[in-house]
Amino acid sequence: MSNLPPIKSYILTDHARFEMARRQISEDTVAQVLGAPEYTEVVRPGRALYQSRWSEASKTFLIRIFVDIDREPPKVVTVYRTSKIAKYWRAE
Repeated sequence: MSNLPPIKSYILTDHARFEMARRQISEDTVAQVLGAPEYTEVVRPGRALYQSRWSEASKTFLIRIFVDIDREPPKVVTVYRTSKIAKYWRAE
């Protein structure tokens, strides 16, 4: 786990907005995950993963957000939800 800071100010790319609409993930959900992530990781220079578990309709999902952090403000590249928590959750 990286110790990346929470993100309060960011830009949503057109691709991220499209995927959020298609996957029915609200901007409020994205803001909450970026503002208080349970897990962060640098996936390559300049790009980071922010993720948190999310409960919805009595199911728990993992919200994963990929962010270009090498610019100001950071840009959200894509967002998705998965039920495969064990696959993507890494212990500290």
